[in-house]
Amino acid sequence: MIHAFRLPLQASRRPFFAVLLALSVSAVLALTGCAAREDAPASTFVLLDGTTTTTADFKGKVTLVNFWATTCVTCVKEMPSLVNTHNKYKGQGYDTVAVAMSYDPPAWVLNFTQTRQLPFKVAFDNTGELAKSWGDVRLTPTTYLLDKQGRIVKRFVGEPDFTALHSLIEELLAQS
Repeated sequence: MIHAFRLPLQASRRPFFAVLLALSVSAVLALTGCAAREDAPASTFVLLDGTTTTTADFKGKVTLVNFWATTCVTCVKEMPSLVNTHNKYKGQGYDTVAVAMSYDPPAWVLNFTQTRQLPFKVAFDNTGELAKSWGDVRLTPTTYLLDKQGRIVKRFVGEPDFTALHSLIEELLAQS
């Protein structure tokens, strides 16, 4: 009797788990991939010093755009690697823009930027419009790598594999 009860229960769980697995795989693929070389959305980034930069300013450079938050443990962990990456390639036509999420307190972003002496541009997405236009970014860190034409080459959700990222940056820098 118990055996007969277990089989239908296990059988009834299989479709649920199959659907859950399919949704999980689809979500991971959607989060980590992006359409081949789609143009980055036209955006204006308001930097902490009050100046602005736009996606049009990125043309001619390989650019990394990183959506992050001071309250995000992974973001804080990866920041030294982003600094090292920026310093390694900045003289070769590479740039970095770190975009703080709208829910991050501006004073915290400023403090983080100053105390860690971030060597790249830091913008604050005070309205959430940047995150929305860049694919409705909700998970941090989310990082985009753009080629010299301003097209998105790769999107990373979570901390990137920096060895692979550096290889891709070097490949893009070598392209004319």
